[in-house]
Amino acid sequence: MPTIDCGTFASLGYPRIGERLEWKMALEQYERGELREDELAVRMKALRLANWRKQIKAGVRWIPSGDFSLYDTMLDHSLAFGIIPERFEPLRERDAGGMPLYFAMARGVDGVPACKTAQWFDTFYHYVVPEWTARTRPKLLANPWRDAFEEARGELGLATRPVVIGPFTFVRLSKGVRSACVPHAVWTLVPVYAQLLGELEAAGAEWVQLDEPALAGDLEAGDWKLLQEVYAALRQAAPKLNVMLQTYFDAVDNVGALLEMPVAGVGLDFVHDRGRHARELAANGFPEDKILGAGVVDGRNVWRTDLSAALRLTETLAGIVGEERLVLQPSCSLQHVPVTVRGDERLHGLGKLALAFADEKLKELAVLGTAIREGRQAVKLDLADSAVLADALRRCPERNGLSAGSRAADAAPSGKATAARQRKLRQARLALPPLSAAAGGLTQSRELRLARKRWRSGEWSREQYLVFMRSHVAEWVGRQEKLGQDVLELGGAGMHGTEEYFAEQLDGFLITGRGWVQSCGTHCVKPPILFGDIAYRTPVLAEEAAYAASIADRPVKAILPGPLTLLNRSYVRTDISSQDAAGQLAAAIRMEIRALEAAGIGVLQLDEPALREGAPLKKREWDGYLQWAGETLQLATGQAADDTQIELRLCFSDETEMLDALKAMDADLIWLDVPDRPACMPGALAETSAGGEAAHEFRLAAK
Repeated sequence: MPTIDCGTFASLGYPRIGERLEWKMALEQYERGELREDELAVRMKALRLANWRKQIKAGVRWIPSGDFSLYDTMLDHSLAFGIIPERFEPLRERDAGGMPLYFAMARGVDGVPACKTAQWFDTFYHYVVPEWTARTRPKLLANPWRDAFEEARGELGLATRPVVIGPFTFVRLSKGVRSACVPHAVWTLVPVYAQLLGELEAAGAEWVQLDEPALAGDLEAGDWKLLQEVYAALRQAAPKLNVMLQTYFDAVDNVGALLEMPVAGVGLDFVHDRGRHARELAANGFPEDKILGAGVVDGRNVWRTDLSAALRLTETLAGIVGEERLVLQPSCSLQHVPVTVRGDERLHGLGKLALAFADEKLKELAVLGTAIREGRQAVKLDLADSAVLADALRRCPERNGLSAGSRAADAAPSGKATAARQRKLRQARLALPPLSAAAGGLTQSRELRLARKRWRSGEWSREQYLVFMRSHVAEWVGRQEKLGQDVLELGGAGMHGTEEYFAEQLDGFLITGRGWVQSCGTHCVKPPILFGDIAYRTPVLAEEAAYAASIADRPVKAILPGPLTLLNRSYVRTDISSQDAAGQLAAAIRMEIRALEAAGIGVLQLDEPALREGAPLKKREWDGYLQWAGETLQLATGQAADDTQIELRLCFSDETEMLDALKAMDADLIWLDVPDRPACMPGALAETSAGGEAAHEFRLAAK
């Protein structure tokens, strides 16, 4: 029976990007040809060693390896397993699987499209999707997990716990594997994982972490039997290697089946499980032959842990499992939060005190570990400080000044014309042809991003910024008119893809200076932090929009981030529900819509790429989510004028599985990205009517 030292705590993964985005900068230099491949390798090694040293200093007993990546962890697996799309075969033969092939799969090369990306469960992160075909024959071409383990031991004398995506989750997240074919695909990977684990065992690894977050979602009939058989085969392949089967992001429905798995340890999320795991263990106990990895510190949100509450939970679990078989850990990898609060010049006061990024979360785990090992008295000052902070947040007027839902009575449409009447009014105002040409959103230029940075930093005055914006808008209005567009966009001046900019114009958000997290590949973002009650300050786009309308001879469209995208791409409050927070955001967007209508804008587009991203992991919970999501959108748009065209743009994910819910939402036109739908030419648009009085149109943009 495996045992551990009392108070042991683990890290499931650490941010790879560096405190000052050293990872991103090195990769972009390599891409521009400013770094050779060997120089990039030196930079990346320095970052890996720095990350391990920080975790050693924090007192982490089980430190991960294999969580570091040059681009994306799932891409690392695809390349190591030989799951390489046939279109890259010439490069594979020429490159023998090195960096050029790796980055070609990530970004595309010489007219060969890159592998697709998809959302990593319900997080900010997007992974590179493995592509399977009938000809796919997985084979272990490389073992970067063994290499990282040996690097840590050789350079630092550190015995790490390698982190590998489990075979079931890897297959479930792959493209080209139908549901009925999942068991076959998993079994084709078993020899690959057996060799991988055998090499780790031979290298001296005592533990390996196999991540299976798919177990917290919906499972098919027979999946648990498949998992039992697969993990039994893997145990037989490496009998001396202890496997920690790690789940996260939600509760596992069948905890009993999970605890029967032939592994040495099981990791559970006790933060986002809504109390289900603790109740299950209290009722049915925990196996005596396993270690429990207890995720008691939130690994995907940025608030400081209520140490008293976390310690009560930890003590309860220790009573069930035994202190010698309890490992404390974050609820998931810390790659979903920024590196550290320390040194962030834009954070101050209570807002800064309330935050804990990756480094601060490791310190919280150290406090909890000390309390288990030495008793509460040893951490009484930490517990007192945590209680004082919690009380200060409860009393903070910024968090209690508005009614928690803010679903104002005037949000519902009153005296609105019928759908048919609205169509006639819009046509009279906009005079659009039956199949109109319009951009869903223009990419923001480097000059525009730089101008905004200068204004926000104080380098430019508001007047200087507006002079630039007028010139920029005029240029792009002219370009679109020459191209024959029927509805003109503001040249990327809308909020398309820049939730942080819009959030910064509202009261209630904290905006960090260094709060970067990896979003997709080398693209990093600073998610806004929803700290207090949201309040609308001043129009955001009205001046630019009014100027565009004054110089254009066609309808002008303004683009705003939708309330659900603002919510799902921010770090949210935990003291109010997501539904209430979304209501506050919708009320602010409603005010911006009024300002834009007053500026003469007749077409308003709400970008909601994160509508699908915010859907629960379990399909049975979708109906409730989609209902309040629709109510939130109604709250934002329900007061728009009858002759204003409201467009809803959903992009970057497949929303076809929620079309019925979309038809019920208050939008005159809905933009959808339809994955893998053939089109007569790149970017072709097909417009069809949903019919009836709903008067919704779906503009399907083929990828």
